[in-house]
Amino acid sequence: MIRRTFLFGSRTKNIAVVMLRKSLCLTLVLVLFSITKAWAQEPAVNDTTRAHWSFHPIQRPPVPSHTQPTEQRNGIDAFIISRLRQAGLQPAPPAEKEVLLRRAYYDLTGLPPTTGNVNAFLADRSPLAFEFIVDRLLASPHYGEKWARHWLDLVRYAESNSYERDNAKPYVWRFRDYVIRSFNDDKPYHHFVREQLAGDELEQVTPDTMTATGFYRLGIWQDEPVDHIQELYEDLDDLVRTTAEVFLGLAIGCARCHHHKLDPLPQRDYYRLLAFFHNVERYGVRSRRSVHALSVREVDAPVDPERPPINPEDLQKDLEEIQGSRKSILEQLQETMDSQDYVQFQDESNRPAILKKYAENNILRNRIHLYETLGRVARSLLDNPPGGGRPVLCVTERGADAPATHVLARGNAHAPGEEVAPGYPAVLGFPDPEIEPSAPGAKTCGRRLALANWIVSEENPLTARVMVNRLWQYHFGRGLVRSPNNFGLQGEPPTHPELLDWLASELVTGGWKLKHMHRKIMLSKSYQMQSLANPAGLARDPQNDLLWRFPMRRLTIEEIRDSVLAVNQSINPLLYGPSIYPLVSDEVKAGQSVPGNGWKDSTSAERNRRSIYIHTKRSLVLPLIETFDGPDLDTTCPVRFSTVQPTQALAMINGELFNRHAKILANHARRTVGNQVPRQVEFVLQGVLQRRPSQQEIERGVRLVTRLQKEYNVDAGLGFDHFCLLAFNLNEFVYLD
Repeated sequence: MIRRTFLFGSRTKNIAVVMLRKSLCLTLVLVLFSITKAWAQEPAVNDTTRAHWSFHPIQRPPVPSHTQPTEQRNGIDAFIISRLRQAGLQPAPPAEKEVLLRRAYYDLTGLPPTTGNVNAFLADRSPLAFEFIVDRLLASPHYGEKWARHWLDLVRYAESNSYERDNAKPYVWRFRDYVIRSFNDDKPYHHFVREQLAGDELEQVTPDTMTATGFYRLGIWQDEPVDHIQELYEDLDDLVRTTAEVFLGLAIGCARCHHHKLDPLPQRDYYRLLAFFHNVERYGVRSRRSVHALSVREVDAPVDPERPPINPEDLQKDLEEIQGSRKSILEQLQETMDSQDYVQFQDESNRPAILKKYAENNILRNRIHLYETLGRVARSLLDNPPGGGRPVLCVTERGADAPATHVLARGNAHAPGEEVAPGYPAVLGFPDPEIEPSAPGAKTCGRRLALANWIVSEENPLTARVMVNRLWQYHFGRGLVRSPNNFGLQGEPPTHPELLDWLASELVTGGWKLKHMHRKIMLSKSYQMQSLANPAGLARDPQNDLLWRFPMRRLTIEEIRDSVLAVNQSINPLLYGPSIYPLVSDEVKAGQSVPGNGWKDSTSAERNRRSIYIHTKRSLVLPLIETFDGPDLDTTCPVRFSTVQPTQALAMINGELFNRHAKILANHARRTVGNQVPRQVEFVLQGVLQRRPSQQEIERGVRLVTRLQKEYNVDAGLGFDHFCLLAFNLNEFVYLD
């Protein structure tokens, strides 16, 4: 009886467990069914979704008129102050001149101003002094280096393929140089976009436009895929996502496998965009030879009409003669300059603007023209030595006839469904593209050019908004839209929608020129505010969404490293060319499948070039860049997160680079001001902080050196080396006010 009761109890327990399992399974099935049904249901594309703020056409809003003339310098201030008044807030007072100068230098060149730059700006009492600074920095070749870095983050720039072998991409650095030159030349943004998306399909194809199509080859590449057909769609997915997010601010990737659950983007829209790229050849098949066959083309070196004919063996001799002639012209010009311009002229980045100023003198104009002409000839010789064309990494297609594109069930390349033609997201309301049939024997099908033309058309509501938002983000730390790659329904709404549209229309009517937009932003009172907080602002708008003060930010790791090199005068200002390889420890190299594979040795002079020229290897990211929140290299990186962690402090106080360059800075100070510690401390602080230090700060530095001598038996020389290391670790050096 007892046994039967036991058995009966066990059976009851088992039945309950089975019923519970069935209930859970039924619930799971219902949940999966509802999810599948939601995925299968096409998202609504109607008047309601089309009314989303980023999908309607850009219309230039009227500038608020209820602000006082003294409160604004341009329309930007009017929009900002209007919102502040509605919230009962006041904008912060103007920043001090040293703070403003430092802000402008880092924003436009990524480098600190020199002591001479600071002193000259402080001495200039002209109301146009800051305007002159902005114009001079926009004319600097270092402007392109700074702003190219932003663009390289967006287009997932790296110089290797990832995966186990992670081999280098041949000649990819030419794309980086193309971007730098484009920014320096103030290339209109719509031309910049068209060249990258369809530079080989333009009416006039040049070496520059071919180099621009390296955009297609920047992503990761699986050289040994298990499923070759599926891997092709992985490559195409990279192109669709990157293009949609970077140029249009549309996160369309979710629609690869099913209808987008959050935005009005049916799965068909994803594959219609993919159809524009479907004819693109893969980067390679397996071997290095296949990469060169499919992704490398030799283009003619740019022809300079003023470049004299030259034989390759005479290249070095001609370069020396050109540099000698330029030096002689500079010496003659410097004799005519006033003292302030003479000081500024020592910084090479200042020279274009100063030469432009003196070119108004009829006597000097011809000398300056000759100096600039010789400079162009020298650059042309260096970049394109005589003797033929140059190889570039670029896009290629299969020919004039593109393959059919099908919607793939769940993104599975082996489950094709409905066939689709190239087209644009339906929610934007554009007609289907009219793509002219390619001529017999054509190398491309023309689809990418149709896409590029649509993206940069003035009727496209997204492109200009997305770009001006990025400009705002890189100047103010955050965009007016906080989700810069997502302007869809689930993205963040703009904090100042009218200002965003006003800026977008300003970009288009200004010929898509970015320097024009920099100038407008930086000459506004909103940009020139202090960063100090006040109780009212913190209480009513703690996130500073309404921009009642200027947002402080930490320098990027490239700016920190470049500043260290600039302050101790060891920076190599050479522009362009193949990438460089900083010192990396064997322990770091050991993390690769083949330790040290693909990491070369550079000379000490090469290692002191700016950070944008560092070789970007996906499997061996420079530890300093990784520690300080460098960009994601595998996908588009619209925002760099700024973390604060112990490894950053350890890298700056114990790292080989900072310790080595602290000694270089100490030696530079000794050579410049002699062996008196107070003068050395003052010199270093002025260079590191880009302002005149207080007497208290100088005395504190001297006390540190003295204490190291007395308490730790450190000689004065080594003690001052340690002080220089400390100076590099100051918050004021690393943060931008």
